[in-house]
Amino acid sequence: MVARDWAHVGVRWPASVVDRTPVDAWASGDGVPVVMLPGIWEPWRYLRPLAERLHARGHPVFPVPGLRFNGDDLAASAEVVAYVLDEHDLTGVVLVAHSKGGLVGKQAMLLPDVVARVRGMVTVCTPFAGSKLAWPIFARTPLGLFSPRGAVLLALAAERVVNARITSIGAAWDEMIPEGSALMGARNITLQMEGHFLPVADAGVADLVHTEIDRFVTGDR
Repeated sequence: MVARDWAHVGVRWPASVVDRTPVDAWASGDGVPVVMLPGIWEPWRYLRPLAERLHARGHPVFPVPGLRFNGDDLAASAEVVAYVLDEHDLTGVVLVAHSKGGLVGKQAMLLPDVVARVRGMVTVCTPFAGSKLAWPIFARTPLGLFSPRGAVLLALAAERVVNARITSIGAAWDEMIPEGSALMGARNITLQMEGHFLPVADAGVADLVHTEIDRFVTGDR
C-alpha cells in the first residue's frame, strides 16, 4: 500500500503543478461553502479531485492560493486563510484540509476574525500529535513543525476550545503519521483504507467529508 500511495503522489503532484484550473472554478453552488487547505508542499490544485466531488454535491469551494506550497509557519498561514474568508465575505464555512492543512485550519480557527465565520473543519490525515518521522535533522526545515515535542505543535495541541468543531478522518495505516490522526475532543473517524495521500482522491472519502460537512449544519455530532 505504501508503494501505491507514493505512486499516486508521483502522478498527482506533478499534474497539480502544471494544472491551470482557475481559482474560481468551483465557486458556484447553494450548499455550505468550503475552504480547501492542502498539505505541506501541495499546491492548492492538488486537492482538485476532492474539490470537484464536493462541488458536484452543491458546495461552493474556495481554494487558498496564498498558501502557495504551504511551507510557511502556522501563524502566517492562518492569516492567509483569514484573508480569503474576508475577501469573499464567507460565513458559515467548513474548512476541509489535508495533512498540514488541518494544523493551519485549527490555528486559523483560533483567530477572532475567523472563529465567527467558520462552522467547523473536516481534516484528512492530519498529524495533530506530530509524527515520529520528523527527525531532529529536519528541525530547521518546514518539516520540523511535525516534531511531537516541538513548541509550536505542543502549543496548538493545548488549544482545545475548537476541537469539538473538528472532524478528524484518519487512515487505517498512515506511513507518514504512524501515531495516527486522532484529536482529543474531536469527532474521530478511522477509514478502512490505508495511505496518507490516496484518501483525498477517493470518492468514498469525499462522500464522508460531505456527510461530515452536513453534520455541522444539522448539529448531529
